[in-house]
Amino acid sequence: MGYDEPGRDGPPEPTSAGPATGAEAVLDDSDAGPGRDRFGVYIVWETLLLLGFGALVYLVWREDPALLRGNGLRDLIVDVVGLGLLALAVGLTLRTAAVNLAVGPVAVAAGLHFAEQSDRGLVGAVGMATAVAAIGGLVLGLVVALLHVPGWAASLGGAAGVIVYIEQRSAPVLVQGDYDPRGTAGQLFVGFAAIAVFGGLFGAVSPIRRLVGRFRPVADPARRRGAAAALVATAGYVCSTVLAALAGMLIAAADGTVTPTAGLDWTVLAVGATLLAGTSAFGLRGGVFGTLLTAGAIGLFLAYAESRSWTVSYWAVGGAALAVGLIVTRLVERYGRPLPVFGTPPPPPTEPNTGAGWSVTQPQPVGDWPPVLPAQPTVSGTDPWGARRWEAGPPAWETDDR
Repeated sequence: MGYDEPGRDGPPEPTSAGPATGAEAVLDDSDAGPGRDRFGVYIVWETLLLLGFGALVYLVWREDPALLRGNGLRDLIVDVVGLGLLALAVGLTLRTAAVNLAVGPVAVAAGLHFAEQSDRGLVGAVGMATAVAAIGGLVLGLVVALLHVPGWAASLGGAAGVIVYIEQRSAPVLVQGDYDPRGTAGQLFVGFAAIAVFGGLFGAVSPIRRLVGRFRPVADPARRRGAAAALVATAGYVCSTVLAALAGMLIAAADGTVTPTAGLDWTVLAVGATLLAGTSAFGLRGGVFGTLLTAGAIGLFLAYAESRSWTVSYWAVGGAALAVGLIVTRLVERYGRPLPVFGTPPPPPTEPNTGAGWSVTQPQPVGDWPPVLPAQPTVSGTDPWGARRWEAGPPAWETDDR
């Protein structure tokens, strides 16, 4: 009998090792065709973010105009850049679909290192912390890529290890160096804005967007996505931990003291700011100006709350931003996908499989059974079973004599 169960002779399921087909070819849903994401949803949302940013500027100006000029503005810019670097760190790993939840503890640990070692030279303290952060990000990326495990779980384990380092201090640490980032607040903001905006523009290019988001699963989440996806995810972790370390050292230099806390509230705040900026929690998709506007808006809100003598927790602000950001993720995934392709011609019929496999060629039908008898020769007019000659009557000569 032939092995003719359904699906035996169907096309093989695509894998990361072979050529990408179907959903894997475009890294989008199967009902969406290839091409760029629809950026209308980002334009609408970032316009709303801009309006909210303008409203907060107005509120801060009405409450305390000194916050928007002179030293107050410099303090605000440094705070915005520090938060923005953390948001960039999370946003980069969210784009690669392997989020890094260790950014908050890494920032606190780097701030502690900077506070203790900054008197030995700014370059040495920053260089050492950056190198250690890069090595830690590389190890984290290799764990995620080689074992192909969820990034949130691996980075949470990494955060636990960093918190162990932080808990070795029991009291706040004063910054030993004399570097003050307020003197270069304008340059710092320009650098942060350039990284955020140009990163968003590059992420809007369809081939780059698909390459960066290739680690995002399209079918089975446990299936490996290939060497390119692993390389991009690992690079994302390296850059993310370096950005988090720079943010921590910048905040430490501005505050003058570092409190040894777990830093997970910074993680929640950074994740909430990233989702609120329009970056999808599923990876791959994101806007252009969202991170810049969101970091500025959250910085303005914290400054406004401080001017009103409100007690605001980073947990509360981060949780609220996270809640709204999840709704934004749903909108981005719903309205940001490429338009579905209708009327696609059916694929050409495949040739029958004649090679070895589960499919056995069915035998051809045989002829009629039983076989048809051969044609009989034509029978003469004389009946061989007629009457005997002696019974047929008198011979002719006897008739003639009569």
